[in-house]
Amino acid sequence: MATNVTTMIDSDRIAQRVRELGAEITRDYAGRNLVLVCVLKGSFVFTSDLARHIDLPMRVEFLGVRSYGEGTKSSGVVQITHDLTQPVEGDHVLIVEDIVDTGLTIAHLLDLLRTRKPASVKVCALLHKPARTRIQVPVDYLGFTIEDKFVVGYGLDWAERYRNLPFIGLVESSS
Repeated sequence: MATNVTTMIDSDRIAQRVRELGAEITRDYAGRNLVLVCVLKGSFVFTSDLARHIDLPMRVEFLGVRSYGEGTKSSGVVQITHDLTQPVEGDHVLIVEDIVDTGLTIAHLLDLLRTRKPASVKVCALLHKPARTRIQVPVDYLGFTIEDKFVVGYGLDWAERYRNLPFIGLVESSS
């Protein structure tokens, strides 16, 4: 079986939106201690680009999470695979996520991080897939709303493949 990937959101549109999000975050967090929490693995490309467009002193932490395994649907079970290396107490935390679909992962992460006593916790997501929502969660900064399709690229994967694509694409299988 051959697999093709067609472009849904091209790299120019992504770059433009990431610049806009960086400007909004710079404005909103001016004068605050900002910590970007990159949700691994899917958000590493987005976080890297976003961080370069935030004109503030800040630090970046990484939080490894798994809820998909090898499939294309979330298992609904959130597993922490890598925890933060420094405390976030008193800091303004911005969770940077690749995609919010069911809301289960973000709800879990919001609850987890709030126990660590940050000054605030907000969410920045590259993609939102509202058709799959099971729990309403706040997405304070959003790149794009997409339909209920399985997407790859720009850090998002299918069984650990396609993360390196410079665009968001749809996987199409052919026999």
